[in-house]
Amino acid sequence: MGRRAFLRTGMVGAAAAAISSSQTAVAQGGGGSKAPIVLVHGAWHGGWCWKRVAPRLRAAGHDVFTPTLTGVGERVHLAGLGVNLDTHITDVLNVLEVEELADVVLVGHSYAGMVVTGVADRAGGKLRSLVYLDAFVPGDGRKLIDYVAVERRGGMIQAGETSGYLDPLPAKLLGVTEPADHEWVTRRMTRQPYATFSQPLRFENDGGARLPRTYVYCSNPPTGSFDQFAMRFRSDPTWRFYELKTGHDCMITEPEAVARIVLEAV
Repeated sequence: MGRRAFLRTGMVGAAAAAISSSQTAVAQGGGGSKAPIVLVHGAWHGGWCWKRVAPRLRAAGHDVFTPTLTGVGERVHLAGLGVNLDTHITDVLNVLEVEELADVVLVGHSYAGMVVTGVADRAGGKLRSLVYLDAFVPGDGRKLIDYVAVERRGGMIQAGETSGYLDPLPAKLLGVTEPADHEWVTRRMTRQPYATFSQPLRFENDGGARLPRTYVYCSNPPTGSFDQFAMRFRSDPTWRFYELKTGHDCMITEPEAVARIVLEAV
């Protein structure tokens, strides 16, 4: 089986070997890479959503950071109309700076594809690789709302321009259907400042294009916004591509598979 055929199947066997090898190295007290991993959540979420993934990565010997972006999650009290995409890029840049991180594996879920692309554009020298987890991959000068599925875009623009905020999408649409998980996610999601969706991302450099990049497409059920990226990257030899047969919030529904793929990016 060729490399691209392997990736198209969504299999994570090689990544499973990576997590096993890394755990063995930890048990033996050395060896293997200890690159720090920064996990950036998507819209309406917070650092809480990595609860099932982060421990698996730490068990493999990595320092793992799960910042919550300004204005959502436990930082919802900082929400305001001035919170935009640049605010969130700065949030993550400050984590890299204050924690003195280098050689970082930077992971962005959903909306955070916009954020990690901006971070990579401005601080690419601090990064080892990028992982886009069912995420937007913006071009220079583009904004998130440009990429939203057509059937939702108009309603989002109207709501955002009217109130300055966007209410969370239903957890079921995000693929979270198990009753306890559905209740947990619904209870914790907060509304999103609209300027994070409407501000264009302007590149100062290459948007991280020179870094090793991984794209993970969640296809069961698809949300409708990320098929466009799967079509672009599935057969692109400059990207590592995985398809997971799960819903959009894969860090909740398939945390083991997500952890394995992130470790493969290490």
